[in-house]
Formats: sequence, structure tokens, C-alpha cells
Amino acid sequence: MSIHHPQPADSALFQPLSIGNGKITLRHRIIHAPLTRNRGVPASPISTPEHPNRVWIPGDLIVEYYSQRATEGGLIITEGIPPSLESNGMPGVPGIFTPEQLDGWKKVVDAVHAKGGYIYCQLWHAGRATIPQMTGSPAVCPSATVWDSPTECYSHPPVGSTAPVPYAHHPPIELSVPHIKRTIQDFCDAAKNAMQIGFDGVEIHSGNGYLPEQFLSSNINRRTDEYGGTPEKRCQFVFELMDEVTKAIGEENVAIRLSPFGLFNQARGEQRMETWTHLCEGLKKSHPHLSYVSFIEPRYEQIFSYEEKDAFLQSWGLTDISLDPFREIFGSTPFFSAGGWDDQNSWGVIESGKYDALLYGRYFISNPDLVNRLKKGLPLAPYDRSRFYGPFEDNVFHYTDYPTADEQ
Repeated sequence: MSIHHPQPADSALFQPLSIGNGKITLRHRIIHAPLTRNRGVPASPISTPEHPNRVWIPGDLIVEYYSQRATEGGLIITEGIPPSLESNGMPGVPGIFTPEQLDGWKKVVDAVHAKGGYIYCQLWHAGRATIPQMTGSPAVCPSATVWDSPTECYSHPPVGSTAPVPYAHHPPIELSVPHIKRTIQDFCDAAKNAMQIGFDGVEIHSGNGYLPEQFLSSNINRRTDEYGGTPEKRCQFVFELMDEVTKAIGEENVAIRLSPFGLFNQARGEQRMETWTHLCEGLKKSHPHLSYVSFIEPRYEQIFSYEEKDAFLQSWGLTDISLDPFREIFGSTPFFSAGGWDDQNSWGVIESGKYDALLYGRYFISNPDLVNRLKKGLPLAPYDRSRFYGPFEDNVFHYTDYPTADEQ
């Protein structure tokens, strides 16, 4: 007996989905994942070691990139956008805290809306995953925890240098409670800015070893006050952050991204299930009408192979793990999954009830018409990993010059 596989066009990926507590109806469930691409325009064209440029603006190239990938009723989540100078983790990343940046992002939003698409602003605070040469101030962290690898280096050499900088040479400072409150206010101001210029919503990046996940990670957060010491207290920062941002712009306009099993940026915390279960139960209880929640697949990792990742998970007694327990906690909240989805493994997933939508990253880079290709069963163009993260002399190459299937 042959098993009937629906044709791509019949897939539930192309069924509508309501997000934003009913405010938005997506026409398909192929979501553009948040992707750092470092293609912003420097606010100060002349950047020297004495006066390095620290602010980037979304220029016409970024407008073109998002416009190319926008579809009727499709959702794009932006690259991580720093809400403040202190929060920026990489050069070339446009923030959302100066008037010029707001003007640039407004053009992006307008271009996506002109194609009938929706766009959410992902707010990203690097925490200790940056260096003072980048931000002009010390890196911040729940605790003054030095990177436990003496050789792991920051992604880009500082201006005027070619030598990589080890993170361990620049230990972060511990956030005081007033500094925590100020940081949360930065997120709220950025969220309000985003909604004012027309973004359809805001996603709080609480995964990948950045500041919110640094609070959640027992190996990084060594506090003994109300923000650390137990799985419950380690969740406190994220709870407060979500409380304040939802107050600022409305629960239905706010989403969150989580990576409960991630290792990126040395997030090697223990008590994974206890911590993220408490976090998710608390979020569902306090904010039953979040726009959606977005999770990274347990076995997917940016820097490790599946085999290496499994070895880590098994060392913590985490075998046969899945996102199912979190899916159950969130119930009717739209539940997205990212990490390794492609034209082979996406079919039947939505039908199974496991997830409500799938996020695609790398294949959206090389296939501006990814939605059309998946629908028609067309082959996907390969991506060029060496061009993921700028800035480059030529920022266009393998950014906005990938042809659609029709153009080929």
C-alpha cells in the first residue's frame, strides 16, 4: 500500500494562520527567520581607532533585501536589532535608537507592507557577547562571568586592527539592579519606536546565549539576589522584561524567541527542563495572548554538528528531548519552530499538530522566492556561508543578488 504524501501546494504550510491574538492572519506558514547580516550603513563614514563608528543605519540595500523576500500575507522577522548602543554585539547591525535608524527601518517596513507582507522587529541585547571596543562601554552580564574559553574571540577585529580579540580579555561587569531596570526601559523605548514606525509587532530575543538567556543560564548567572540562585529566580529578568514590554505596546504585539537546549555563546546552564518549564508556564499565565512563541529545535546548533550536540545533551541526561512539553504549556499560543527546515523535511509537520509555522533562515538567504519554490516543488539554490556575516567591501554580493527561480 502506498502512503499518500500531499503535493507541496496542498501542504498545511500554505493554510492561513492567525497570530497577534487574531489581529493578523498570515496566508502561509513559511516564516523568514531573524538573520544577522551586518549590512548597515555606518553613521560616521570615517571610522578610526580613536573615533570608531558605533552606529549603523538600515540603508537602501537592507530595504531591498527585505522587500525581495516579502510575500502576500507572509511574516518576516528582522535581524536582531539592538535597542541601545550598549546592547549591540556586532558591527554593521542597525539599531533602533536614533532618528536616522528609525527613518531607515520605516522604509524597510513600508517596502514589506507594499508587497502585502508583515514584519516583526526582533530586539536583541548581546549582553556579555560583545567587547568594549564595539560599544564604547563595558560588556554587561547578570554576573561578572569571564568567558571560560581563553581562545574564543569576538567575531570582528576592532577598527584599525586585524587581530581577533579574545572575549576573556574583557570580562563583563555585573548589572546592578538600577542598571537592569534601565536596560528593560531601553527595550520598552525601542518597542514603542518600532510600533510607531509601523512594525506589526516585536519579538524579544531570549535565546542563543544573549542577555535574557544569560540570566537563564546557571553557568553565567551566579547572582544570589532576586535575579539568580534558583531556576525560578533566574527567570525573573525575562518575566520583568516581558511584563514591561507588553505594558508598553500590548501583549498581542509581543512575541518571544527561546532556545531551551542551546549552547551558543557558552550558554551551558544546567536544570534546563526545570528552568524553561517554569519560564514558559509563567509566561503563559501572565501573558496568555502573546502574538506567538518561537523556539529553536533541540538538536540544532549554530556551531556544533548534530552528533556533538547530542553528546552535550546526553552528558546532562537529556535524551529523546523535544519541544513537545513547551508546545503543551503554550496551548493555543501560535508555536513556531526554527532550525534545519528545508524542502525535504517540512512536509507533514504542520499537519501533525506539532508546530503552527516553520522558520527558514539560510535557505531564505539564497532563495528570495523561497515560498514560491516550496509551493511549486522547485529545487532550492545553495547558500554561501562565507557571505552570511558582513560588513564587506561589496555588501551586495550574495545578499541581494540571488536570482529567483523565474529569473534563472
